[in-house]
Amino acid sequence: MRWMGWSLLLALLSSEAWAQACVVHSQGERLDEKGCQQNRSIPAKLFSDGFCQPALAGQKVEVQYVDQCPTGAFGVCSNAQVANMPYRQDIHYYGVATDAAYLKPYCEGQSQGTWLKP
Repeated sequence: MRWMGWSLLLALLSSEAWAQACVVHSQGERLDEKGCQQNRSIPAKLFSDGFCQPALAGQKVEVQYVDQCPTGAFGVCSNAQVANMPYRQDIHYYGVATDAAYLKPYCEGQSQGTWLKP
């Protein structure tokens, strides 16, 4: 029985350590947003320690590491460039589809990405 417990723990830890995406769910007074960042070229440690750990004042933030972003996004900013860095990622947006009105122009302009509707 002990062996199974350690095996499960190691499996969970190793899957998180090698995950290439993170789902970020933030909730505030009148805010409930969910997005997922899929790593393309960011060094793994920088991705997990910096990109998947947002500091959002006054909000409850939950981060879940996954192998890839889940389906169900209303839009994806594919191959988005990280500001002032040479790295790329795909950003999946879930929730209110009308947010695409400002997310798409930001994706294509600032992030130099390609807006996709899955």
